[in-house]
Amino acid sequence: MKQRERPYSCGIDAALDVVGGKWKALILWALSTGTQRFGELKQLVPGVTEKMLIQQLRELEHDGVIHREVYAQVPPKVEYSLTELGVSLNEALETLGAWGSANMTHICAVKGVEAPVH
Repeated sequence: MKQRERPYSCGIDAALDVVGGKWKALILWALSTGTQRFGELKQLVPGVTEKMLIQQLRELEHDGVIHREVYAQVPPKVEYSLTELGVSLNEALETLGAWGSANMTHICAVKGVEAPVH
């Protein structure tokens, strides 16, 4: 993992360093329902490539947000789950998700994309 060159300027800066990017928050959301295997995560995070999912999982594990359990069996079995730190991060992301849901129509309009039908 790349070392950070400067100290964090605030708590948001530190939090975004852990969860920043397109896929990490979606991976955390997928893990909020419980332990998942790699293939299950790939299905729960549509659009993510296998390479990117592996990279993001490694970074989240390095940051102590998820736990990777490898079972010594053939074929190999690997499961991912949230750590206590990951659970608390997901709780913080719930508010952001609620804001996104409440403002999705506006966000889609200004981005020029079609709003999802619920």
